[in-house]
Amino acid sequence: MSRFFAELKRRKVYTIAIGYVVGGWALAQGIAQVLPVFDIPNWVIRLLVVLIVLGFPVALALSWFFDLTRYGIVRTPNLKDIDVALTSGLNENSIAVLPFADLSPNRDHDYLSDGIADEILTALSKIDNLRVAARRSSFWFKDRRADLREVASKLNVAHVLEGSVRSDENRVRITAELIDARNGFTIWSDTFEREMQSIFALQDEITRAIVETLKLKLAIAPPQPARSLAAYDSYLQGLFYSDKSTEEALRKSLTHFQRALEIDPRFSRAWTGIAKSWLWLADAYVKPREAYSNVRDAALNALKIDKDDADAHVYLGETKRILDWNMDGAAREFSRAIAVDPKSTPSNYFSAAFFAAIGERDKALQYLKRTATIDPASLWVNNAACELYRYFGLYDEAIAAGERAVQLDPAFIFGEPLLAALYREMGRFDEAIALYEKAESINGRPAFGHAITFAKMNRPDEAREVLKKAVASRGSYTPGDAIAHVYVVLGAHDDALREIERAAEEHSSSLHFIGIAPEFAPLRSDERFVKIVRRIGLEPEKVFAINAAT
Repeated sequence: MSRFFAELKRRKVYTIAIGYVVGGWALAQGIAQVLPVFDIPNWVIRLLVVLIVLGFPVALALSWFFDLTRYGIVRTPNLKDIDVALTSGLNENSIAVLPFADLSPNRDHDYLSDGIADEILTALSKIDNLRVAARRSSFWFKDRRADLREVASKLNVAHVLEGSVRSDENRVRITAELIDARNGFTIWSDTFEREMQSIFALQDEITRAIVETLKLKLAIAPPQPARSLAAYDSYLQGLFYSDKSTEEALRKSLTHFQRALEIDPRFSRAWTGIAKSWLWLADAYVKPREAYSNVRDAALNALKIDKDDADAHVYLGETKRILDWNMDGAAREFSRAIAVDPKSTPSNYFSAAFFAAIGERDKALQYLKRTATIDPASLWVNNAACELYRYFGLYDEAIAAGERAVQLDPAFIFGEPLLAALYREMGRFDEAIALYEKAESINGRPAFGHAITFAKMNRPDEAREVLKKAVASRGSYTPGDAIAHVYVVLGAHDDALREIERAAEEHSSSLHFIGIAPEFAPLRSDERFVKIVRRIGLEPEKVFAINAAT
């Protein structure tokens, strides 16, 4: 019986009943007072009152089966279904912070609502014994109609925090709700309204309330020194645009981060934001020497202010790998990043990619699996994981990651679907071609992998035609190693080596993967190729062995 009453509460039947009685009584009183003024017959009044009464059980029935959420009216899941789907294997101390809804009058403060949610997520991630779904995974659900079961299942969490932000001039109103995803109960909720300058304290207050509700030990670092609100606003706008994949958005993020630093030169995270934006501009839109020089400068500036900025260590590690070919120095930076923030997606993913590139398979797999646990719904992580697993010959794992990536990224905003490359290596050419053609029809960019697939199918003319279009679609810069992939499979080894040499001169960020990429296996006996591999800081025998049996 107690479970039944608990189910009534979960389905909000009590709330609807009370609201209906109060509203119905008020409506009946209004009808009795107003309608006689217009000479409406009494039988009409009595009929309306009877309809109100008869509507009561209907309202209760509807409240049992349906719920009004921020995604609209959805069917309320059965408790048994939730229990079966979610309770198995879930860590009690786990949470996802969803992007907060922007309820500002003009709906033009997305960057603020996202930023506040991100700040709370970041603070929670610093707490021992609490697993927090990473930002990319949690924020994938923004503007998507997903119910609680789907969120919890995809992110493998027991709790979900959602909320809304309303900003109007110099005041902000935040509503937050913490839900136990295993039974659908709201275990904490509150509404806060403050002056905008109190936003830092307010974020900390919400974080502490969540920690206390989950009965965790509060181990949050002391608050940072007070920052300018204007600098913080510019930083949040930069963060918002830095998560986009277009050149325009990334350059806009740089403008906002730089504005934040003009206001507050010691705002270290703005420097880290600049490093991040330049890193994503590299290769795709800007030549690597220029882009990674800017990454290095920004990361060093961030670390001068905050030596424990994990992301800054990651970005500095990437510059040591790419610009300096200093593998020992890069390894130290990645190790430092993991020590500072072992739950960070960049720390773990870039460590996985680094160890894969230098031939440390076991370490790479260790960090790759940790990344998948931290950030399970990140399309970027899953797409990249598909490629690394393919390099290792782990096709089952590669298929799982690749299929998740395609599901998460149906518009192929991250370019080539790397699942198609896996299909190609497995001899599933028709599936590979179909996936490449679908991606090209959506994003308009021919894939180098498409050309490689035609080459593998012994269709060289089509391979060269797709290669030509792929290079033309990328404007003034295309990494030489991307072109070399196609030439190797076509058997044009001299052309491939020429492009690899160009990639080395330009310090392509993906160049270090030529040692483990199976497409380059035909060049491993060519001394010219071996010399380049050794020159860029790799040990040929070690990296060639990583997939020699595949």
